[in-house]
Amino acid sequence: MNFFTKLPGFTKSPPGLEREVLRLLPRILVLGTLFLGFPSLLARLYPWDGSETLVAMRITSIDIYMISAVILHWSIVCTVAIAAFIVMVMKGPAYVADAYPLVDSDTPEVAKSAQSANSDRTGNSSSPGS
Repeated sequence: MNFFTKLPGFTKSPPGLEREVLRLLPRILVLGTLFLGFPSLLARLYPWDGSETLVAMRITSIDIYMISAVILHWSIVCTVAIAAFIVMVMKGPAYVADAYPLVDSDTPEVAKSAQSANSDRTGNSSSPGS
């Protein structure tokens, strides 16, 4: 059994901006992370005035802000990567789906009247609480 039968007559869409975005994302991830790491490095090289405790508190605060910015950057890059991947998959070939019986009908009144006629013949009632 072939699970991936392509839909005949379907034309693939040409690759677009999503391919360029996917190619750029690794570079954006690395360069953005390095760029966001520079303030922490510069905070350690800067000649701070004040007590040792105050300097350590400033450097720690800068580190916390930069770590949160790096995590935000990674989250954004992952979200854009997922979106570009979805667009790329959706532009690919269409596949034939397996048929399955439809339980619901296009005309619910007809289905309800047929069900009530069936329950009248068998003597069963399908009302709630009975």
